[in-house]
Amino acid sequence: MKNLNKLAILIPCHNEEKGIGSVIDDIPRRILKKLGYSLEIVVINNSSTDKTALIAQKRGVKVITEDRKGKGYAIKKAFESLSFDTKFVVMIDGDNTYKSKEIPRLIEPLMSGFCDVVIGSRLGGKIRKDSLKFKNRVANWGYTFLVRQFYGANVTDVLSGFFAWKKEVIDKLNPHLKANGFDIEMEMITKMVKLGYEVYSMPITYDMREGDSKLSAFKDGISILYTFFKNLTWKPERKIRLKWIFGLGERYETQ
Repeated sequence: MKNLNKLAILIPCHNEEKGIGSVIDDIPRRILKKLGYSLEIVVINNSSTDKTALIAQKRGVKVITEDRKGKGYAIKKAFESLSFDTKFVVMIDGDNTYKSKEIPRLIEPLMSGFCDVVIGSRLGGKIRKDSLKFKNRVANWGYTFLVRQFYGANVTDVLSGFFAWKKEVIDKLNPHLKANGFDIEMEMITKMVKLGYEVYSMPITYDMREGDSKLSAFKDGISILYTFFKNLTWKPERKIRLKWIFGLGERYETQ
């Protein structure tokens, strides 16, 4: 029996009882197995007060809890939970706006070595009627234009909740993540580019969400814009080993 590449599917959720069942059920397990993947499905229960965790548990998937409310907290908790033998990682929202059936399309460019990170693009893909408000679409166009111009990122949707990564990208990125809310996607994309990873977009389907939106257009919009500007001058800290002048020992400095 051939060895399977371990794929972790992360689903951050805050009160997503209406959508989480469909997201889990629609994961194409047989197709992914045929493509050579073993699966670990992880629901991150982010301070939910509804039946999100119960619905997920009944489907036999792993459920972890992050009591601090905020998508950034949930994603960082999920990254910390990844097992050492994970090779690829997918993140998909729990409201059923993104389609789990399209996961194989996002991970193929990673498997083939085309790039290190794939972002599911709504703006470059298929947006179902009434699923993305006009003002949100315009805002996303604006943020995406800024990231393309100032960071040189070849992406078409910087606010997507559908990602795929090689595991080594997560290992390098996670210690640098600071965002706690919906600005986490902007932080991840801008810092991945700064870290030198190849990031590209893949057209996906975006549908009407099941349940209420948690996004505050004004408050979260300001946070996203702030993160964009803050990371323009960001550089990853590097540990530099310096030998003492007389060879009596070593010390480390952060640059």
